[in-house]
Amino acid sequence: MQRERLGSRLGFILLSAGCAIGIGNVWKFPYMVGQYGGGAFVLLYLVCLIAIGVPVMTIEFSLGRASQKSPGRLYQALEPKGSKWHIHGYISVIGSYLLMMFYTTVSGWMMNYFVSMATGKFEGLDSAGINDAFAAMQGDALTNVVYMGIAVLIGAVVCSFSLQKGLERVTKVMMLLLLAIMVVLAVNSVFTEGGSEGLEFYLVPDIERMKNIGIGKVIVAAMNQAFFTLSLGMGAMAIFGSYLGKERSLMGESVNVAVLDTFVALTSGLIIFPACFAYGIEVDSGPGLIFQTLPNVFNNLPMGRLWGSLFFVFMSFAALSTVLAVFEGIIASFSEMTGISKKKSCLINGILIFVLSLPCAFGFNLLSDIHPFGGASTIMDLEDFIVSNLILPIGSIWFILFCTTDKGWGWNNFIEEANAGKGLKVQKWMRGYISYVLPVIVAVLFVIGLVTYFQ
Repeated sequence: MQRERLGSRLGFILLSAGCAIGIGNVWKFPYMVGQYGGGAFVLLYLVCLIAIGVPVMTIEFSLGRASQKSPGRLYQALEPKGSKWHIHGYISVIGSYLLMMFYTTVSGWMMNYFVSMATGKFEGLDSAGINDAFAAMQGDALTNVVYMGIAVLIGAVVCSFSLQKGLERVTKVMMLLLLAIMVVLAVNSVFTEGGSEGLEFYLVPDIERMKNIGIGKVIVAAMNQAFFTLSLGMGAMAIFGSYLGKERSLMGESVNVAVLDTFVALTSGLIIFPACFAYGIEVDSGPGLIFQTLPNVFNNLPMGRLWGSLFFVFMSFAALSTVLAVFEGIIASFSEMTGISKKKSCLINGILIFVLSLPCAFGFNLLSDIHPFGGASTIMDLEDFIVSNLILPIGSIWFILFCTTDKGWGWNNFIEEANAGKGLKVQKWMRGYISYVLPVIVAVLFVIGLVTYFQ
């Protein structure tokens, strides 16, 4: 059976970027910038994205295109006979399920907030009232499950159609609308009276502020964010490489995806920080920045209900683009591993992901007494930790070693695949960096990340 192909290069870039663009850009990136010192963190993040993100993404795309298989089956097509590299294929599929188990709940929160903003639920509420509304939403088990279920249903229905008529068509429209809405929101925020200090905080590196926080902490945070935002290490990008022809070289395509991903992340900050400074909002308020702080900002803006509604439409699109992309990887892997049709795989996995996502949806209400790491930690924290701190960095090291060692796929095979077609090529001088320096960087990041997390 011939493998499906994407209809256009734009479709490939938007799909891959859609997988990368999500919580990591529009939810996590802005509050991490606030917590880790503004412009200095942004600068380090960009360096990490180029030094770590682009090479690993190129490797993932290469593995997908060369194997013409999903993450769950790509190693079997490329590994030497008798080797055990394919074990990571199963781990990558498990990682995709784990990501969906909490991503669907947060996607539901975004859609819930769009409805609340559009219907005027937040109008007239002060900061305490908005905080209470967020707590009430988290505490309402039925609301969490319904909106999580909508996110799962959207993923299952869209992916049940053919690649070009379903996932590619919907993601194109959604991503182009997302980018347009972002630009409108950013222009409005940048020209908000009193927002210039927010721009300075966001864009001008402050070394003293970084020293006060701890340079090591900021570097580790920037590296982690570069991993999280591109969804590298669990094969999420490999699936789109498998739908790609040989017309374009893969490092060039990786740069395009990283640029688009970074544009969304940076523009998110342009939307958030000028508004926060204009209205005296603390920028280091953590995850609550999106759900508890910004509705209060919109309440004070002229036409705030419109701007708030647009903002949470944009947030919903960003989250759902990742849900769709990861769902595609799951159903493709499931189909190849079991031999069943794509539509049956969509149905089975739609039900399976809904059930698996229930613990996270209930983690803030019916299961709120469960604290995996003690304190106020939740089931979502546990799932996020396994994906972000374990599966992504370990998986990235595995991919790198597989493509650079003779016992794996090997450097020559990787180079031949990555450099096929027009565009930016992997250069000979990069071999030493990708083979030896890059895996050490990721390994150090992995260890420091664990130590920092539990401290």
